[in-house]
Amino acid sequence: MHFAMPPRKTSRPPPYAARNQSSLPIPPALKNLLRGGRLRSLALGILGFLTLVWLFRRGSDAGVNLPKVAVGSGPPVVIVTAIDPKADPAWVSNIKKNREDYAKKHGAFYVQSTCRIYMAGSIDHLTLHRLPHLLPLQHPIPHQHLPRTWSKVPALRHAMTLFPGSTYFWYLDSGALIMNPALDLQSHVLKPSRLEDIMLTNEPVVPPDSVIKTFGNLKGDRIDFVVTQDKEGLVPTSIIVRNGDWAKYFLDAWFDPIYRSYNFQKAESHALEHIVQWHGTILAKLALIPQNLLNAYATGPANPKYGAYKQGDLVANFPGCAREKPDCAAEHQPYFDILNKNAV
Repeated sequence: MHFAMPPRKTSRPPPYAARNQSSLPIPPALKNLLRGGRLRSLALGILGFLTLVWLFRRGSDAGVNLPKVAVGSGPPVVIVTAIDPKADPAWVSNIKKNREDYAKKHGAFYVQSTCRIYMAGSIDHLTLHRLPHLLPLQHPIPHQHLPRTWSKVPALRHAMTLFPGSTYFWYLDSGALIMNPALDLQSHVLKPSRLEDIMLTNEPVVPPDSVIKTFGNLKGDRIDFVVTQDKEGLVPTSIIVRNGDWAKYFLDAWFDPIYRSYNFQKAESHALEHIVQWHGTILAKLALIPQNLLNAYATGPANPKYGAYKQGDLVANFPGCAREKPDCAAEHQPYFDILNKNAV
């Protein structure tokens, strides 16, 4: 039996082979969509819409929606202090009264918080929800390796969230006391013309001979950060930050996990010196003022020119006890007695 031979293939195939026809017929309407890229445009439109929905829901779930409040509509100054939870309650009560008496006299507001709630490793979901801008805390450094003195940075950031209408935020360490409540912070330090008079220009950031020096041509109305300097360097135990986008950037940069992990000898103080010297955007907003105007030392390595506390200064600070102990009850008691005597 003979079978038919298969047909011979042509030696000249067509330049473009026809596509294999699908076994399923394509409706004419779908064919029209396929022509001219209409289906692609429709798919991109649907994808874009779904992306917007996802971003909106993600943003809504990430934290609270904070209302927009104009800076200047709240208390002009907010005083912030972070307290060690192990401190003596009677001393804590005296610290609170010291700040509140000053705040009432000058139309300011006092915020007292506990160091523990800001320490990495003890931030719970509720706290993060209340502090939506503290993103670095989502990448914590182990609690036992983070000195409690770091708590001043998120404490300031938290206060800005609670009082978005306030203009200035004064962080005053728990080791410091307001000794002259008659001095108004704004006229004493913060007025632009006053700042221009008291700013230390062309001064080494880290004494005695840092090559990075404070700028010499800054205007008072451009200053967003006021700090002092003791014998050893910048001291963030009594600082003032002006509310705004720059302040949020500055505090977030200062509290960056990489600086917390560096194990600086003086923790947040040396981290501050680092970012001031290496980030011109921070140095350009900084006013270094004489220590006795904002942060005079009753004990410790005071600036030899103008750092030691004397009667009439705004603040008396005891920097050693605040770092070494939960409270400064013993060191503060003679000064509380002076304040109580003057109040009579």
